[in-house]
Amino acid sequence: MFGRKNEKIKVNPEAVDTLIGKGTEIKGTVKATGVLRIEGKVEGELESTGDIIVAETGVVNAQLKARNAVIAGEVNGNIFLSGKLEIKSSGKVLGDLRVEGIIVEDGAFFQGRCEMDRTKEDES
Repeated sequence: MFGRKNEKIKVNPEAVDTLIGKGTEIKGTVKATGVLRIEGKVEGELESTGDIIVAETGVVNAQLKARNAVIAGEVNGNIFLSGKLEIKSSGKVLGDLRVEGIIVEDGAFFQGRCEMDRTKEDES
Protein backbone atom coordinates (compact mmCIF):
# COMPACT_ATOMS: atom_id res chain seq x y z
CA MET A 1 0.00 0.00 0.00
CA PHE A 2 2.76 2.47 0.89
CA GLY A 3 5.53 1.00 -1.23
CA ARG A 4 6.08 -0.87 -4.43
CA LYS A 5 6.89 -4.13 -2.66
CA ASN A 6 6.05 -5.55 0.73
CA GLU A 7 9.72 -6.06 1.58
CA LYS A 8 10.32 -6.89 5.24
CA ILE A 9 13.37 -5.48 6.96
CA LYS A 10 15.95 -8.24 7.22
CA VAL A 11 17.87 -8.10 10.49
CA ASN A 12 19.82 -11.16 11.59
CA PRO A 13 19.02 -11.66 15.32
CA GLU A 14 22.50 -13.10 15.84
CA ALA A 15 24.03 -9.90 14.46
CA VAL A 16 22.88 -7.85 17.48
CA ASP A 17 25.77 -5.69 18.70
CA THR A 18 24.08 -4.14 21.75
CA LEU A 19 21.32 -5.64 23.91
CA ILE A 20 19.28 -3.82 26.54
CA GLY A 21 17.87 -6.89 28.24
CA LYS A 22 14.51 -7.65 29.76
CA GLY A 23 14.32 -6.21 33.27
CA THR A 24 16.85 -3.45 32.46
CA GLU A 25 15.82 0.22 32.69
CA ILE A 26 17.94 3.02 31.23
CA LYS A 27 17.34 6.77 31.47
CA GLY A 28 19.39 9.12 29.32
CA THR A 29 20.99 9.03 25.89
CA VAL A 30 21.98 5.70 24.34
CA LYS A 31 24.30 5.86 21.30
CA ALA A 32 25.27 2.64 19.58
CA THR A 33 26.93 1.41 16.42
CA GLY A 34 25.51 -1.60 14.67
CA VAL A 35 22.28 -3.36 15.64
CA LEU A 36 20.66 -2.33 18.94
CA ARG A 37 17.99 -4.61 20.46
CA ILE A 38 15.76 -3.39 23.29
CA GLU A 39 13.95 -5.91 25.46
CA GLY A 40 13.81 -3.67 28.55
CA LYS A 41 12.85 -0.02 29.10
CA VAL A 42 14.58 3.09 27.77
CA GLU A 43 13.68 6.71 28.51
CA GLY A 44 15.49 9.61 26.84
CA GLU A 45 17.08 9.32 23.40
CA LEU A 46 18.17 6.33 21.27
CA GLU A 47 20.60 6.65 18.38
CA SER A 48 22.26 3.95 16.29
CA THR A 49 24.28 4.00 13.08
CA GLY A 50 22.66 0.64 12.31
CA ASP A 51 19.24 -0.82 12.99
CA ILE A 52 17.11 -0.72 16.14
CA ILE A 53 14.86 -3.59 17.20
CA VAL A 54 12.28 -3.08 19.94
CA ALA A 55 11.22 -6.55 21.08
CA GLU A 56 7.70 -7.37 22.34
CA THR A 57 8.86 -6.76 25.92
CA GLY A 58 10.58 -3.48 25.00
CA VAL A 59 9.18 -0.10 26.07
CA VAL A 60 10.82 3.04 24.68
CA ASN A 61 9.89 6.55 25.82
CA ALA A 62 12.43 8.33 23.67
CA GLN A 63 13.26 9.91 20.36
CA LEU A 64 14.70 7.25 18.08
CA LYS A 65 17.27 7.79 15.28
CA ALA A 66 18.66 4.93 13.18
CA ARG A 67 18.97 3.41 9.73
CA ASN A 68 16.03 0.95 9.99
CA ALA A 69 13.78 -0.05 12.88
CA VAL A 70 11.55 -3.01 13.70
CA ILE A 71 8.99 -2.35 16.44
CA ALA A 72 7.29 -5.30 18.13
CA GLY A 73 6.99 -3.56 21.52
CA GLU A 74 6.01 0.00 22.43
CA VAL A 75 7.57 3.30 21.33
CA ASN A 76 6.38 6.66 22.64
CA GLY A 77 8.37 9.30 20.78
CA ASN A 78 9.34 10.55 17.36
CA ILE A 79 11.20 8.23 14.98
CA PHE A 80 13.74 9.44 12.39
CA LEU A 81 15.12 6.79 10.01
CA SER A 82 17.23 6.96 6.87
CA GLY A 83 15.62 3.65 5.85
CA LYS A 84 12.46 1.72 6.65
CA LEU A 85 10.24 1.26 9.68
CA GLU A 86 8.42 -2.02 10.28
CA ILE A 87 5.69 -2.11 12.94
CA LYS A 88 4.88 -5.73 13.83
CA SER A 89 1.35 -6.85 14.74
CA SER A 90 2.25 -6.60 18.45
CA GLY A 91 3.84 -3.15 17.99
CA LYS A 92 2.55 0.18 19.24
CA VAL A 93 3.98 3.51 18.06
CA LEU A 94 2.81 6.89 19.36
CA GLY A 95 4.78 9.68 17.73
CA ASP A 96 5.67 11.32 14.46
CA LEU A 97 7.71 9.50 11.83
CA ARG A 98 10.22 10.61 9.21
CA VAL A 99 11.21 7.52 7.25
CA GLU A 100 12.02 6.35 3.74
CA GLY A 101 9.41 3.58 3.87
CA ILE A 102 6.98 1.95 6.27
CA ILE A 103 5.48 -1.51 6.74
CA VAL A 104 2.57 -1.85 9.18
CA GLU A 105 1.34 -5.37 9.93
CA ASP A 106 -2.32 -6.09 10.59
CA GLY A 107 -3.01 -5.55 14.29
CA ALA A 108 -0.23 -2.97 14.79
CA PHE A 109 -1.04 0.43 16.31
CA PHE A 110 0.28 3.76 15.03
CA GLN A 111 -0.82 7.23 16.08
CA GLY A 112 0.99 10.29 14.75
CA ARG A 113 2.12 11.94 11.54
CA CYS A 114 4.19 10.19 8.92
CA GLU A 115 6.52 12.00 6.55
CA MET A 116 8.18 9.86 3.91
CA ASP A 117 11.51 10.96 2.47
CA ARG A 118 11.62 9.27 -0.92
CA THR A 119 14.72 11.09 -2.19
CA LYS A 120 16.73 7.90 -2.82
CA GLU A 121 13.89 6.25 -4.75
CA ASP A 122 13.22 9.38 -6.81
CA GLU A 123 16.88 9.48 -7.90
CA SER A 124 16.75 5.98 -9.45
